[in-house]
Amino acid sequence: MGMAALWSQRSTCSRAAVGVVVALDGRVITTGYNGAPAGMSHCIHSVDDVVSGSSSIGCAIAVHAEANAIAFAAKHGTPTNGATLYTTLTPCVPCAQLIINAGIVRVVAHTPYRVMDGWDLLYDAGIELDLWELVK
Repeated sequence: MGMAALWSQRSTCSRAAVGVVVALDGRVITTGYNGAPAGMSHCIHSVDDVVSGSSSIGCAIAVHAEANAIAFAAKHGTPTNGATLYTTLTPCVPCAQLIINAGIVRVVAHTPYRVMDGWDLLYDAGIELDLWELVK
């Protein structure tokens, strides 16, 4: 989880910093953090949005950390089937869908997101779920 937190510091989204590490057989196979797509300007949000969380849909520019990690693995031919994903924030629904289809079998999250629909979807799909406070 320390590595996921470290990757979150690379985030290029001013609204939230999320980091992900995907491991297989105890070895890191891919990492990701949220931010603007490659080659695009960083996403900048007003201080009011960041402090109050007033943007109900979140950031519409940033690619989520889970999606970046899975895309990087796919781009480089690294299979994620049977892997564990460590994330600093519980996944949203679209990221949960990617996690399921990537064959990831376990998700360990540090902090619950304000909307837990993605977590619920992972549960319904039979993915093993752990909150960091309960497993460390």
